[in-house]
Amino acid sequence: MTAPPPAAVTVDALGRRCPLPVIDLARAAAGAAPGTVLEVLADDAAARHDVPAWCAMRGHAYLGERPAGAGTAYVVRTAG
Repeated sequence: MTAPPPAAVTVDALGRRCPLPVIDLARAAAGAAPGTVLEVLADDAAARHDVPAWCAMRGHAYLGERPAGAGTAYVVRTAG
């Protein structure tokens, strides 16, 4: 499996608990151009399930995850 591409926008949700990482990601995605790659940094275990599920509901592409310091970066490409 290839690594997700680098993100143009990083949303730092470290230390925030469900559902806040997805809410923060949704706000960033709403202001992003179609095709923008975003990543949300999270250390809440629920984000591993919540981010891909949110992408599926909203039509965004979930590109994967990678370790990121104290948490995980979940990478998304906005729909459009």
